Amino acid sequence: MIEGEYAVPPPGALADEVAAVLADRRDPGVDTFERLLNAVVVHAYRDREALTAALGSVPREFAVRPHAQVACLAGIVEAAVEPVRAGESWENAGTGWLELCQHVALDYVAGARVGELRARLRAGAPVPFPLSAPSGPTGAVEPRHLVERLGEYARLGVRPGPADLGQALLRCGGPVDGEAVRAAEKSDLPEGPRVADWLRQGGLPQPTGWREPESGAPERPGRRRGARVGRRVLVGHEAIEGRGAFPRQFWSVFRKFEPGIGCPHLSLADFRDAHTVATLPWHPEIAAARLLTGVASAADQDGGRGAPAFLEALAATDGPAGPAVHLAVAYGLASAPQEDREAAVRALLLLAERGRLDGELLGRELVELVGLGTLKVALVTESLAVAAAAPRGAAPVWAVLAAALPGLLARTRPQAHGALLAVAADSARLSGARGELPEVTALARRPGSSRLLKEARRLRDALAGH
Repeated sequence: MIEGEYAVPPPGALADEVAAVLADRRDPGVDTFERLLNAVVVHAYRDREALTAALGSVPREFAVRPHAQVACLAGIVEAAVEPVRAGESWENAGTGWLELCQHVALDYVAGARVGELRARLRAGAPVPFPLSAPSGPTGAVEPRHLVERLGEYARLGVRPGPADLGQALLRCGGPVDGEAVRAAEKSDLPEGPRVADWLRQGGLPQPTGWREPESGAPERPGRRRGARVGRRVLVGHEAIEGRGAFPRQFWSVFRKFEPGIGCPHLSLADFRDAHTVATLPWHPEIAAARLLTGVASAADQDGGRGAPAFLEALAATDGPAGPAVHLAVAYGLASAPQEDREAAVRALLLLAERGRLDGELLGRELVELVGLGTLKVALVTESLAVAAAAPRGAAPVWAVLAAALPGLLARTRPQAHGALLAVAADSARLSGARGELPEVTALARRPGSSRLLKEARRLRDALAGH
């Protein structure tokens, strides 16, 4: 690696870390996985015999099914310590690939990269370090880091692997770095002009997306795995230009994504994690849109598997947060698993802290999903109450409720919203909000002493500065 990024531990210490991750079998997280993957590759290039001596005794068999990234790490370790298969061509890695589902397009990209690295290690092809190792916790690669790495490859006389370079390019984005572009233009590698063009355009273009209500009239819960027909709002996106320069395993990302297409992966639980978001860190909308049905399943199917790491990772990226990200947070706020609701609260607060929360958009989504019967008001209320009580949480919660309350009070039974009005009154008071919501004022004027009316009066008074 280039100095200043992941520190590479000695082989013995690396073996201990790898053994701990393999024994634990749970998701090690993006940072740990990428750091260990990088370290194994670096040591295999520097001194394969020493690496084999250190890792050869690390067990790689699993008593139960491990997390996918644990299995990937085990595969990389195996390829690094087994005898080199002289004469084997690593260029054929992934040639038998067949697209089965557009929902898991980002998993195809991640799989292509790891598969290529494994094939190069087995064949004994030199890989000084992965070009696609992240520069930070979101998975993003700084353009200057990629150019520096390419320069080192050129100095060592090593050609980049197409999948490794492709993943590195997808991880580059954000404001154009003119210095990095000029350095790429001067690269001695044949890939230099392509990298320069890619960085000059700011990375992968952001595709045009659209919201799409699930087809069919809303139905009551049925016996088909608890499915709710017609109760979800999903997101699609148009095709993206430029797929031909990438390996075929990457092409699904570039295709037009239609959210109503069938899927053989049920709830997509195996793909909703931070690693998926880190595969395309400047495009959380693509990750959220393609896995939104799985996020929704945790809210509208009893016993649906959650994805807390996925929700937080969406909020932690630097890419645009649009309808898909906000819908994911909306579903998360009313998910059956408590850890998902807690993660959605953290995601909401993180979006707000980084200036990426659209309170009006999230409020509108909550109104529609409650009206469809997808979200339970009690769970949404509980989540927003937790968010409002957090430091600097009152203002973003009020921004959401200011947009949601008029629709909720008009389209659903107001009697069910006493607790929600209490959260609104507290957040309005704590954030110093002012103004008037006619629907709340009308409620406050009604005679009676129910909790609904009391909280409506308290909210009215808070907005009036009383």
